[in-house]
Amino acid sequence: MDKVSQVRAAKFAIGQIVKHRIYPFRGVIFDVDPTFNNSEEWWESIPEEVRPKKDQPFYHLFAENAQTTYEAYVSEQNLLLDDSGIPVSHPAVKDFFTGIEDGHYIFSPRLQS
Repeated sequence: MDKVSQVRAAKFAIGQIVKHRIYPFRGVIFDVDPTFNNSEEWWESIPEEVRPKKDQPFYHLFAENAQTTYEAYVSEQNLLLDDSGIPVSHPAVKDFFTGIEDGHYIFSPRLQS
């Protein structure tokens, strides 16, 4: 079986609001990688006991915690759906999405190809 056919479908979609399963942050998904696509240095910086497998979808988030906003790169196994209904306050959200509907951000038509 080739590598492409082994890639599983992503559980979450662009525009969904998610929260981290372990750490206290949440965010909106703005991109999805079918498998790990970051540097080995980043990978090695994750403590081995919580390091996720590479062969799963990874999500780019406009994230926030109680102190700040930032971009996060998170494995699917570490995400849960955030059904709080609270919008994400990251300033880049307005550049990628036109609004929020039923707890899901609407991707800006000008960014779709």
